[in-house]
Amino acid sequence: MDANEITARYASGERDFRGADLKGIRLKNENLRDVNFRQANLTGADLSGADLKGANLREAILTKSILQYAQMELVNLIGADLSNANMKGVNLDEAGIRGANLTYTILENARIQDANLNEAILDHAFLREANLSHSALNRCHLIETDLTLSKLEGASFANAILTGATLTGASLSTALLSGANLDGADLGGADLSRAKLQGCTLVNAQLVQANLRGANLSWSSLRGAELRGATFYRAKLSWSNLSGAMLNEAVMINANMDYVNLRNAVLTGAILPDGTTHD
Repeated sequence: MDANEITARYASGERDFRGADLKGIRLKNENLRDVNFRQANLTGADLSGADLKGANLREAILTKSILQYAQMELVNLIGADLSNANMKGVNLDEAGIRGANLTYTILENARIQDANLNEAILDHAFLREANLSHSALNRCHLIETDLTLSKLEGASFANAILTGATLTGASLSTALLSGANLDGADLGGADLSRAKLQGCTLVNAQLVQANLRGANLSWSSLRGAELRGATFYRAKLSWSNLSGAMLNEAVMINANMDYVNLRNAVLTGAILPDGTTHD
């Protein structure tokens, strides 16, 4: 089927195109609300600017497709292959994206609020300045993913893998990261206020000037982490491992430091829980 046939059949009221071979099809700016492209092959398709609200793209193949600025609220992308797709500025609010493959996908400035991305693979994806507030990304793979300046307030990353991810300047206030692996991640200047990071792994992570005010880091590992100038006001750090961490000029006023491992940690200029400054 070509684009003319699809649009003509859609205009006549047909919505079911499941399993169709639509490789390279051009449907730019078309109205395709509620269309059923389940298990369709849309490799290299151009759907930029298309209205796909409520569409069914479950298990569809969308590798190298162009979906820039498409309207995809409430779309079903469960198990879809979106690897290497260009989805800059797309609207995926409340979408179902569980288990989808978004490896190397461009999602810059995308809106993905209140969406379900549990178990999705987003390794090496480009999510700079994307808005994923209150979305579920539990058990996701985000290895070396770029989330610079992204909005992640209230998002859930329980047991997610974010090794080597870039979250510089990201907003993670009240986010859930319990059990997540952030080894080597860059969270410089990130807002992690009131975030839940119990049992989190942050070995050798960069957290320079990060805001961890009221965050819960109990039972977490921050071995060798760079925490210079970070704020831990009223944070919970009980039983956490900060051995070898750089805590120069960190602010830890009223932080819970019970049973913390600070072996070989550098605390020069740090303000301790009791308000005194470490020499």
